[in-house]
Amino acid sequence: MIDPNGIAFDIDGVVADTMSLFLDIAKQEYNITNIKYEDITDYDLSACLNMPEEIIEDIVEKIIDGKYSTKLKPIEGAAEVLKKVSEHSEKLLFITARPRIGKLKGWFFSEFMPDILPSQVEIVLTGSFEAKKDILFEMKKKWFIEDRILTCFDLYEAGITPIVYIQPWNITPHPFLKVKNWRNIEQLIEF
Repeated sequence: MIDPNGIAFDIDGVVADTMSLFLDIAKQEYNITNIKYEDITDYDLSACLNMPEEIIEDIVEKIIDGKYSTKLKPIEGAAEVLKKVSEHSEKLLFITARPRIGKLKGWFFSEFMPDILPSQVEIVLTGSFEAKKDILFEMKKKWFIEDRILTCFDLYEAGITPIVYIQPWNITPHPFLKVKNWRNIEQLIEF
């Protein structure tokens, strides 16, 4: 069982349904309609999507900067479970490799979890996947929910236990605990 004070969370692909947002932007702004969520089988989008690399980069920048008109949706069940974690912990910690906050903070408090106080949440932008382990170590977190397998290996080597949130891009074999939804996460936490 996981102590609610000992766990932290990634945002994109774990809390925020960023890949669906990516596909919505591709459809609305570039008329790319032949790609499905299940087609995203690699974290490196250019390795798995039949799209010009400059369009992929443009959409990713739009997401990071918050320059999109479509709606970012949460991963189903995330808000409810995170609310429960917040009631049993000092503060919710989210660590993202994003270099800029964009619309993320506004989305977080106005759309995703409007009932939670900003003082109950810390969002750390690292700008790199590799920096996550340093923040987790500094904040004394022992567990991290992540969707990027390479990051999980880095965390494991640093003594942090990764839990893989299953997505089409991380189904390669690995030795880590896996969860397929937020109910699975809830069952791992000692409330």
